[in-house]
Amino acid sequence: MGFPERTTAGYTDRRHAGRVLAQRLSGLELVDPVVLGLARGGVPVAAEVARALGAPLRVCVARKIGAPSQPELAVGAVTADGPASYDPHLVRAFHLDEQTLRAACERERAEARRREQLFQRGEPLPLAGRDVVLVDDGLATGATARAAVRMLRESDPRNVVLAVPVGAPDAVAALREEADVVVCVLQPVGFAAVGQWYRNFRATTDEEIHDILAEFA
Repeated sequence: MGFPERTTAGYTDRRHAGRVLAQRLSGLELVDPVVLGLARGGVPVAAEVARALGAPLRVCVARKIGAPSQPELAVGAVTADGPASYDPHLVRAFHLDEQTLRAACERERAEARRREQLFQRGEPLPLAGRDVVLVDDGLATGATARAAVRMLRESDPRNVVLAVPVGAPDAVAALREEADVVVCVLQPVGFAAVGQWYRNFRATTDEEIHDILAEFA
């Protein structure tokens, strides 16, 4: 199967990555699909996928629970309503007790709920019996994607398809145990961070997400 031209760094931007990812997904036999973009960076990627599949687009919010001394390192993640997901190895490495984790979890869950309301468009779509395509701009640790997949399971979808343009090989392998299908276009051995595989990896803003959702309204 051919793909649109990639840059030497991987992708020009998230929109380009979405078009490449959409072409890979076009070979799947999806039933009444719904596309969910993980906020914020996954939404521009998901928009291209939804457009190519002719599917509705919604936003999924998952929040990273950062290590106390390294907030960018995810020891876990949580969604607005689903169960929290933790990396037991990191929890032990940072000597995190139940009280500390609970406080961090509730703080991030509250922010997830706030963002979910911010990005809500119309009535929630029923997911039962449908194929749900969860899209992010990449997988580093996979913490937020894991929390989102577990939340989606509670809606009884036909399948949960996790789709990303690039991911760390170990994170992709771990997510194959969570999602029904994992589609990852690039799994570079030298993976260090998602941003290194994009020429333009500027932060996605709330306004950009609102504009994208307005396109699909």
